[in-house]
Amino acid sequence: HRKREALAAGSPIQPIVKDVGEIYSRLLDHRPVIQGEIRYFVKEFEEKRGLRELRVLENLKNTIFETNEHVLPKCEQAMHDNLNEVFKRLQAANDMIRRLQEKEHEERKLQADKLMAREEKCIAHWEEFMKEQQSKQAEVDEEHRKAMERLKEQYSDMEKELAKYASF
Repeated sequence: HRKREALAAGSPIQPIVKDVGEIYSRLLDHRPVIQGEIRYFVKEFEEKRGLRELRVLENLKNTIFETNEHVLPKCEQAMHDNLNEVFKRLQAANDMIRRLQEKEHEERKLQADKLMAREEKCIAHWEEFMKEQQSKQAEVDEEHRKAMERLKEQYSDMEKELAKYASF
């Protein structure tokens, strides 16, 4: 802008260049207006937003202080008390479960012993039954052998009788 004025300083174009420069600065050069708007916006933003942010930060600081000083110790104490109570209950439950498991183990052992006794009794009964069957089989075999001998004798007697009649 100043270079143009220096070039046109000694010529008749100088008033034209000056007018064009003024027109340019009024119509096309918005820097002063924009800078003014920016300064106004920043000022408004800092004043309004800054105070609001400051209040929010102060409230957060107070809330954190209150939490650290009062709420957190109460929560820790309540948690400690409740955890002790829960721990005691868990120990009692574990003891009861252990006793139940011992009773169940004893009951299973008793049932297994009863089952073994019944099985042994059944085996003894079966062995006795088999011995009885063998003795009965021996009796039947003996009766059969005697019957066979009687029949042999009877048939041999009949053969002898027939032989007497065959000579006729």
